[in-house]
Amino acid sequence: MTLIEGIGRWALGTVNEMGRMLIFVLSSFVWLCRPPLRAIQIVKQVHFIGYKSTFVVVLTAGFTGMVLALQGYYTLRKFGSEGLLGSAVALSMIRELGPVLAALMVTARAGSAMTAEIGIMRITEQIDALDTMAINPLQYLIAPKLVAGLISVPLLVAIFDLVGIFGGHLVGVELLGVNAGAYWNSIESSVEWKDVYGGILKSISFGLIVSWVCSYKGYYTRMSAEGLGTATTEAVVLSSVLILVWDYFLTSVLL
Repeated sequence: MTLIEGIGRWALGTVNEMGRMLIFVLSSFVWLCRPPLRAIQIVKQVHFIGYKSTFVVVLTAGFTGMVLALQGYYTLRKFGSEGLLGSAVALSMIRELGPVLAALMVTARAGSAMTAEIGIMRITEQIDALDTMAINPLQYLIAPKLVAGLISVPLLVAIFDLVGIFGGHLVGVELLGVNAGAYWNSIESSVEWKDVYGGILKSISFGLIVSWVCSYKGYYTRMSAEGLGTATTEAVVLSSVLILVWDYFLTSVLL
């Protein structure tokens, strides 16, 4: 009976948490539609989430493309299909690795900082002060972060894809001797618009997941330094897991 009670308690707590997260994000979007529009806050968050994450995204994309080209070349060479290297690199980047790795990098760099920032505001009662001044915290703090995530992550994914493809070109064509015309021609012939649309859809949903989960964990952090550390860790882990799980479901639907 103790085991059953524990399972039931865990299940009820999980359902309650999921419901609170859903109400949290829906309320934030409702407040976004009410004046005044916090345009300056949205621009600041786009700068923080998008611009400041560009370097780590570009660095990750370059080396990911180079590794893909290196591994793909020696695999395709066994079948005499080195000319398809561009297709292998481009499809891998656009369909899967670009959206997933870019979102994970944003989670690690911007998501953790987002959780810590909101959590510190909760602990130091700055969020309560906003309530006192008749400023809704969801409209002022959370909604701009959600919008910025929806804008920034797709742009970072696009940069990731381009840099990764050129990184593959650097290794495959310049170092391993693959014909440059065959590399780009295979990309043109194999990449379809549905692949691009699928990557864009994934990046938009990943941007929402990162900003949603990280803001939620910071907003409801426990009032202690230990609670803040726990909330930051939970935000990064949960965002990363949800990105991978949601990627599987979107891939199964889009294929």
